[in-house]
This record gives sequence, structure tokens and C-alpha cells, in this order.
Amino acid sequence: MKKVTHDSTGNVYHNAGVSLSGEHPLIEFRNITKSFGEKRVLNRVNLSIYKGEITTIIGKSGTGKSVLLKHMIGLMEPDMGDVCFNGKNVAKLKGRERLAHIRQMSYMFQNNALFDSMTVFDNVAFPLRQTTSLSETIIRNKVMDILEKTDLQGFADKFPSELSGGMQKRVAFSRALVTDPSIVLFDEPTTGQDLIRRNAILSMISEYKNRFGFTAVIISHDIPDVLFISNRILVLHEGEIVFQGTPGEFDSFDHPYVDEFVHSLETFRDHMPGLYSRRNFQLRYNSVLGRKSDQDAYVVAIFSISGFRELCEKIGHATAHELVKELGAIISRHFDAVGGFSTRQRRSRFMTVLPFSNIEESRQMLDDFANELREKGFEYVKLKNREAEGTRGEFYKITVIAGMAEGQSTTEGINDVLKKARQNLFEIGRFQCIEGKCSL
Repeated sequence: MKKVTHDSTGNVYHNAGVSLSGEHPLIEFRNITKSFGEKRVLNRVNLSIYKGEITTIIGKSGTGKSVLLKHMIGLMEPDMGDVCFNGKNVAKLKGRERLAHIRQMSYMFQNNALFDSMTVFDNVAFPLRQTTSLSETIIRNKVMDILEKTDLQGFADKFPSELSGGMQKRVAFSRALVTDPSIVLFDEPTTGQDLIRRNAILSMISEYKNRFGFTAVIISHDIPDVLFISNRILVLHEGEIVFQGTPGEFDSFDHPYVDEFVHSLETFRDHMPGLYSRRNFQLRYNSVLGRKSDQDAYVVAIFSISGFRELCEKIGHATAHELVKELGAIISRHFDAVGGFSTRQRRSRFMTVLPFSNIEESRQMLDDFANELREKGFEYVKLKNREAEGTRGEFYKITVIAGMAEGQSTTEGINDVLKKARQNLFEIGRFQCIEGKCSL
């Protein structure tokens, strides 16, 4: 059974004391209060961060999100309350123990903060030279190793101005990871980025978290994009954590400030053209299906790009998300015309509800969609090879898969029908690509 707790103000905490894997918090705030003059920025904040997870803290600008990060990393101390790391009060750590705690943390700056006058190598080596007594030989080995792991081999002697935006972001990642941190803090990593670059950066965070095994804490207001990579969501409002839970639990989060805050960040449509946000998809689902009789059928269809993580590594995160955007546009354009409505479920997976069709009618619609996809393909995407030299002539493929299942209006919940659809996946289009050109 899920543990749901409420504090004295009615704030909601799902499974607040344990992680999804049953572990206790790696970082815990206990009644943290912080004021600057007359302004109370944090008010009795309680939160939990768990090992190996991606936790995202969302909130409006000026609500104290960055102050939270500074308390985690030890750059700021609370007026009241305790910050605990592995159950130990950070304020009571002394000498080497406190230094060891700080060295477990790494901070990813909002706008990369690379030194223009330094090469890629020197930028990445900077924290090792400043905070350790390692020899230059060891530093060189560590830097070259991390550059290889972040696909930057061959760029050590380049300057930031000679690199694309995506590669500069990878240099910043390399610098954050070269000290082997167990926790990486990201302060608004996607600020000022367009849809594709925003999703590419978030995809990179998820990929590197899996590759290097760190715990990630992200400060963000990019809903719904950040929900697709997060294990846990925390909502900061007027100095208080008013919600802790999974992205799924956040979708049904009900709080007096939801209209003011969440709806101001998450528009009626997803940032991807024609798609509903997950919250408004659920509202549309409840509204449309609620008017149908118990025995009326409806169909749920799912679509995704197979092997998306490997595809990101092959062609780059930005280009891969261009494909996701184009697939979403094709889905919306095709199924909106027959009364369907769609949302993005995960980074590369979409869900469409066809409320006025049975399974036979929907199969014909899916056949028509597959034909359209095969005929036009990803015609609006200029496929590029990875943002590096040396990949010309490399072959790769893009495979789109789909599944569908029928449900009854009130006797089956959408998650039950979705589960059946996932058990019936099949290929609807495969494109062979080389040097930016794709064909069936």
C-alpha cells in the first residue's frame, strides 16, 4: 500500500519516508527555515532525495529553489532545522568528514559557465586542479577518460567557441562528472532553450545518470518535459514543499494553487504541436468517456520510436528529439481528424484515445496512419549525424512501433487498456538512414 501523508497545512507527501526501491533518504530536510531580512524564503521545509533517482523540484521564479540547492551542497546554513546526509546532520560534520560530504556533490551551472579562454581539456580539468592535490598525470588520465565517456574524444584542444551548443553542454557535463560525484545538482539546466534543445538536455541528464550512476536533483519549471525523466517530483510554493511524489501522482495533484502555478507553466497543449498535456489529457478523457454508456467501446493506441536511447547515442539527442516532435505532429494531425486526442507519455512514446471507434475501425485507422508514415516519413526533419566528425557514411535505422487495445467506457480504466496495448506491439514503419537521408 502506498504511504500518503499530509502535514498540518494539508501538503501532500506520497511515500515520503522511503524511495521507490524501499531505501531511506540520501538527503533529508527536516523543518528547514531560512530568511533574508524580513523575507522568509523557506518555511519549515521537509523533503527527501533518494539514491539513484532523478528528483525534480519545480516552482515559480523567486520561490527559493536555488536556496534549496545551496543548502544541499553546504553553501548555506538554515536558520532552523536540520539537513541530513545518510542520516547524519550536515551541520555537525567537521573537518575531513564535512569536506568529504561537499566533494560528493557537483553543480551543473545554468548556462554551462565554461571559460572561453580555456580549452575543453582545461575546462574539464579545472575542478581537479582547484580542489585536489592530484598530479598532472592523474588529472590528464581522468580528464581524457571522462571525455571519451561523454563522446568528446578528439576535442580536448578545442575552445568552447569552436563547439556547437550541444557539445558545449557535454563539456559542462564532463566537468561536473570528472570528480566522480555521487550527487549532481542541476540549476535550471534548460532555461532559454527551445523545445528540441530542452528535451535533448533532459535526455542527456537521464542518459548520463544511467551511465555514471549518480543521483540527480534538478531545479526546473519545464512542465511537462521534465516529467518524462523524473522519478520523483517536489513542488515548492511560497517557501513550502506542498507535494512530493511520482510524476503519475503529480498528474492528479490537487492544491489551491494548481490553477495559478501549474497551469501557468503547463499550457493546455503540450509544447509539441497538437498534443495535450498529461493533466489536460486526463481531463479530456474523463469528460468524453464520462458521457458514454457503460458498454460503449473505445480504443487506446500507443506509438513509440524503438531503441530510442541507442538512437540518441547514434545521431545525437537534439536530432533524435526532432524525430519525436515530428512523430507527435503526424499522430496529432492524423487522429485529431477522427475525434481522437493524444498526449506524450514518455520521452519517445505517445498515447492516443479514439473514443468513438471500436477495435476494427481503429485497426483501419492505424493502417491508414502507417501508410501515411511510410509515404511521407520524417520529411520535415533534416537528419544529421552526431555532432562530431568521423560519422560520415554511418548507417542507422529508425523503427516506429505501435499497439492498440479496446476498452469499455466505465468498466476498464485507461491504465488497464494501456497495459493491453503494450502487450500487442508491432512495427509500422522502418527507415534506413545514411548521411542524413532516409528511405523505407
